[in-house]
Amino acid sequence: MIRVILLFFSVTLIGIIVFGGNSFAQDDDCCPEEDKYGREEELLESEWDQQMYELNALKASLIGSLSLLDKDINNLKAKSSEIDRQLIEAEDNLYSCVGADRKTVADFRKKFDETEKKVNNKLGNCEDARKYYFDEIEASRIKCLPEFYNRFTAMKSKIESWCAETGKAGQYTVVKGDCLWRIAGKNEIYGNGNYWPKLWEANEEGVISAPRSTPKKISNPNLIYPGQVLKVPALSQEDLQKLNSLSYIMKVQKESDTMYKEAFKKNRPGSVTKEQIKKKAPTIKKDVRIDIKKDEKKPEIKK
Repeated sequence: MIRVILLFFSVTLIGIIVFGGNSFAQDDDCCPEEDKYGREEELLESEWDQQMYELNALKASLIGSLSLLDKDINNLKAKSSEIDRQLIEAEDNLYSCVGADRKTVADFRKKFDETEKKVNNKLGNCEDARKYYFDEIEASRIKCLPEFYNRFTAMKSKIESWCAETGKAGQYTVVKGDCLWRIAGKNEIYGNGNYWPKLWEANEEGVISAPRSTPKKISNPNLIYPGQVLKVPALSQEDLQKLNSLSYIMKVQKESDTMYKEAFKKNRPGSVTKEQIKKKAPTIKKDVRIDIKKDEKKPEIKK
């Protein structure tokens, strides 16, 4: 019995020593003594002074560098200002060589940019581009400035090609036996008689020139006269789309027929010839019969 009790106490003592001893060791080694009082993150006064000295030295160095950079910037601004002054003076001298000044060149530049856009994108037709403002640009010496010259030569080539591919812009002198349909069908004009409405539209308010006592306008597309010099505008893509529209052609043809009948009824001197009546008669409705008196003084229309 005594042995059992002694064994029990021996085991208990060993357990206390093993487990209890480790606990005490862990408590003793938990952390450094100074950590318990916050000393780990604190700086000594000497350390603080050293860091402040180094930061102030860095600040002074940066301020000095900034001052040098400001000085360099001011020097560069002065040089830039002088270069700008010299550039303006050089440009003024260059503009004077072509008889222009800054305002004239600015106006020219605006027209040039507008016309260049029209030509590059084929906006409208080439005759409009010539009028606004290619012809003016071509006649001006300002186009010779380095800013414009290469662009002008490219634009000139493009507008000539544009005009060539959509019909030769220019003029045509009417000869005996001509009609707008026949003129439009000529290879050197449009190569298609159905494009005659464009000739009428271009000359309705006035032809280029006409002989004395000859109408100066083509108000009626059926009536053109030898010696009249017609305008022949180039065809734009918009024109081609319209002229190839059946509804548009029928509308214009109906208007033309109506005007022809009105002119025939009024029988204005020299307005309708025997040949024209014979050519036109088949296109008039069946319920209208044309009688031509032998003296041709006054054609009549009988229903």
